[in-house]
Amino acid sequence: MKILVTGATGYIGKRLIPLLLNDGHTVVCAVRDYERAQNYFRDRKNIILAEIDFLDYSSLENLPKDIDFAYYLIHSMSNSAKEFNILEEKCAFNFKRFAENTKLKQVIYLSGITNDTNLSKHLLSRKNVEKKLASKSYALTTFKAGIIVGSGSSSFEIIRDIVEKLPIMIAPKWLNTKTQPLGIRDVLGFLHKALDREELYNKSFDVFGPEVMTYKEMLLKFAEVRKLKRWIGIVPVMTPKLSSYWLYFVTSTSYKLANSLVNSMGVEVIGKKSNINKILDVDPMTYKQAVEFAFVKIKQNSIISSWKDSYVSSGRLKNYVHEFINVPKHGCFQDKKNRKIINEEMALNKIWAIGGNTGWYYGTILWKIRGFIDQFFGGAGLRRGRRHPTELNSGDALDFWRVIYADKNNQKLLLYAEMILPGEAWLEFKIEDGTLYQTATFRPRGLPGRLYWYAVAPFHWFIFNGMIDKISKT
Repeated sequence: MKILVTGATGYIGKRLIPLLLNDGHTVVCAVRDYERAQNYFRDRKNIILAEIDFLDYSSLENLPKDIDFAYYLIHSMSNSAKEFNILEEKCAFNFKRFAENTKLKQVIYLSGITNDTNLSKHLLSRKNVEKKLASKSYALTTFKAGIIVGSGSSSFEIIRDIVEKLPIMIAPKWLNTKTQPLGIRDVLGFLHKALDREELYNKSFDVFGPEVMTYKEMLLKFAEVRKLKRWIGIVPVMTPKLSSYWLYFVTSTSYKLANSLVNSMGVEVIGKKSNINKILDVDPMTYKQAVEFAFVKIKQNSIISSWKDSYVSSGRLKNYVHEFINVPKHGCFQDKKNRKIINEEMALNKIWAIGGNTGWYYGTILWKIRGFIDQFFGGAGLRRGRRHPTELNSGDALDFWRVIYADKNNQKLLLYAEMILPGEAWLEFKIEDGTLYQTATFRPRGLPGRLYWYAVAPFHWFIFNGMIDKISKT
């Protein structure tokens, strides 16, 4: 069968697609950035990539019409929190308009649990999208999940940040909100097994774990799994804005995403019981089991997808990494350095391991200070780290950089800065004929950009010299 997966490079999509391929299906991946997606799926057979922007209906002409089934996994968490709900509904409308002109039988939509009478803007948008997707031309199956627990999920990584960084927490009152966390493995089980099940056509199901827990209980249980002692005090008067700042400074989330999460976390996410577990033979694991399972994946360095690789984790890039692959030359400042190297493979491995826990090889305290300054002004800082200690793909987040190009065979890595800057910056590593070339490029924005470059130039001299020396040294 031919199956369309929207949001194919997202957290859920990248984990669902291998399951569909293993079943022998042909998977059509609707992606916003074709170049980025090629890196994810280049070694997979039976994959069709289609560059689609669901906000632009004309781009849907790139999709084949002979699709049998589809997964709708689009969550347009816009960089502007005021308009993401409008964008989500427009995407759903355009998808439906396209789908009604195909032979599509079933659309499977992953939404959020929306049983509370006082829904956040985020959850209300999910509910409205479900209404937009309903059609007489195809069957709609909706799964509504709450907190998803898995390696790389935003919920998991935020809880991990809080628990591992803060032995004593003075936390907002929404930590007393009740929810029913569900492991990522079970989410995928529901989505995968629902395909072509006629008894699920035009029906909606809440899917959730076996426990009702408060966010506070989730934090403490997480600490128990990690063998950490934690104390949590609740402050009833903390405003949503202060709560968002608290979440932003403690965790690796962006402020705008933190604000959306805080608004949703005040809403109880309790599912309605049904027979869906029995129908699909899914027995959801406990929260503790889901956390333990996630750390198995982390220890094995086998995290398939991470929310941090989404563009919304920084806000600097909107859709396309390939737009920044041609580094400008005119009107730019550059710091160029090169070193002869004896062992190209060793140098290349050092380049591919840069950032995250490895660090940047020289001037660690200066990198940390720059990361703190960036975070203070609303940037990503160094908190995002990297998904894998030695692997890099186009589109990956790397501290406060974004991977624009990564090709070990061509011995080249290009990064684009997502830190707060009065301009744009690139960092390139390239090995040619036994020489390592390291080039930092900065395109200033007006006078503030030029003043910024001259102010940091002395630090660049030490940092970039030290970095290339460490990388080239055998």
